[in-house]
Amino acid sequence: MRYGLHNYRFEVKKFYAQSLAGAPETRLTALDNGLRVASEETGHATCTVGLWIGAGSRYESEKNNGAGFFLEHMAFKGTKKHPQTALEQEVESMGAHLSAYTSREHTAYYMKTLAKDLPKAVELLSEVVQHCSLNEADVEQQRAVVLRELEEVEGNLQEVCLDLLHATAFQGTPLSYSVLGPSSNARTLSRQDLVEYLGSHYKAPRMVLSAAGGVNHEELVGLAKTHFSGLSFEYEGDAIPVLSPCRFTGSEIRMRDDAMPLAHVAIAVEGARVGSPDIVPLMVANSIIGSYDIKSGGGKNMSSRLAAMAAEENFCESFQAFHSSYSDTGLMGMYFVTDMHHIEDMMHWSQNAWMNMCTTVTDSDVARGKKSLKASLVAQLNGTTPICDDIGRHVLNYGRRVPLAEWDARINAVTPKMVRDVCSKYIYDKCPAVAAVGPVEQLPDYNRTRASMYWLRF
Repeated sequence: MRYGLHNYRFEVKKFYAQSLAGAPETRLTALDNGLRVASEETGHATCTVGLWIGAGSRYESEKNNGAGFFLEHMAFKGTKKHPQTALEQEVESMGAHLSAYTSREHTAYYMKTLAKDLPKAVELLSEVVQHCSLNEADVEQQRAVVLRELEEVEGNLQEVCLDLLHATAFQGTPLSYSVLGPSSNARTLSRQDLVEYLGSHYKAPRMVLSAAGGVNHEELVGLAKTHFSGLSFEYEGDAIPVLSPCRFTGSEIRMRDDAMPLAHVAIAVEGARVGSPDIVPLMVANSIIGSYDIKSGGGKNMSSRLAAMAAEENFCESFQAFHSSYSDTGLMGMYFVTDMHHIEDMMHWSQNAWMNMCTTVTDSDVARGKKSLKASLVAQLNGTTPICDDIGRHVLNYGRRVPLAEWDARINAVTPKMVRDVCSKYIYDKCPAVAAVGPVEQLPDYNRTRASMYWLRF
């Protein structure tokens, strides 16, 4: 058994080293109108190509919150050149997969297809983004679809809990808005609202044409010039959208429902922004804390102390440490699911795990956290679609693709003292944001939770 485990660790280490050594170069070119074209050529027979746009719910107002998500649904309902049926037939004839997603700061439209069909894929994506038909009948049809999706999301309690966490942590700012928006907006958003949103945000300097797989960069740049050179880079008057600063507020929000079998709870402090040098030490800290799911097994032998305790004492069904980074702020937190009798235990030990990061984290803890983090970084880039997504988001966030070797070097540079110092900066004696859904009567009083951010250190 020990021999088999040794071999497994050796193979993982070997695979990671090969991933670093064999990572292809990410090439980046900017067109005259500001559109950036980025690609990684891997020689695969397939590729993923898409447009990543610096737009999302954070760019919306209370009145039009949900417009970006609504547009995502409208994108595949036909263009001026390809009605919906024709568009679907084009995609199916290529054996391709066309998809999209919207987040708080990003929107993406992408297609996975055979490498030989890259020109057609770029043409269709340009149609979808620049020439969406947006006729009134389709808007009304999709309104019903969006409302149904909103109802379905209400059943995803993790999504509900984390949306509530953003709502209380960033209250009074656009970062508090959910990506889907409220149902009231889904009922009232008009075609003109969608047209104005497109005109305000879908500009060439805020877009990245990203591709990964069997792609040639020069060919991709040529296709970008053909299909996106006419994309506007100008704003009318002084209408350039400027993000207002998002203020973090220590606070809590509870949605009590004693009929639910389990409580969903999230606690977070303000985290590091995208591009902050503190990001990597915080990522290592989160890897040390780890995650747990009762369905995955492992029990008391798991390396994460919190996970081993949760398994041995039956404190929760699951938990996960997370860090969400935005352009000027972030959320570092823990989300857990437990029964009503163990809420207080999980809150105590979750905060205790944070305090350990500030005070007693050891060399062995950090070494384990580094290995776990490196493995997850490689695992997240398994396939052309996640690589394409990584490229698109990195160019929007950093202006370039951060190579895996650079992440590796930054992770290697993390020391226990660095973890303790950075975690103390973000966690110790800070006011947390708390969101809870379900039978949460036993959730500790907020003032007690706040006090624990100080006293648990001693």
